[in-house]
Amino acid sequence: MSRTDRADRRIEAPAHSVYGALLDRDALEAWLPPDGMRGRIERWEPRAGGGFRMVLTYLDPAESPGKTSAATDVVDVGFAELVPGVRVVQRAVFESDDPAYAGTMTMTWDLVTTGEATDVTVTATGVPPGIDQAAHEAGIASSLAHLAAYLEAD
Repeated sequence: MSRTDRADRRIEAPAHSVYGALLDRDALEAWLPPDGMRGRIERWEPRAGGGFRMVLTYLDPAESPGKTSAATDVVDVGFAELVPGVRVVQRAVFESDDPAYAGTMTMTWDLVTTGEATDVTVTATGVPPGIDQAAHEAGIASSLAHLAAYLEAD
């Protein structure tokens, strides 16, 4: 599993605000689910070595069958590295009986200050082979668009 998926976006908000939205339970539930999904966090420990468990539910499961059930993706995410205003590294494991979704995927959120905005790059490594690359990159881009809308509305 050596595939790398990536997406990036300039967000018109300071890096500390972007970082804060990556570590706020209510914020993550609002912006992280990509288009066509909603999310609910079941466990929350916002610290290095902690993490969260999120249930993502497809609004139309016929369009995209889930990894955990027909309508859901359940993912356990650990915070591997937290550098305030600079980087968040997450280790994600999907709950699935399908070996195509097995393994630990690393999601690195890099934040670079550009004037009063922040360039956010999300790099996913160790992506399970069952996840379609184009769909995954579109999903990451969708989450970034939601993050921008969430932060730029304030």
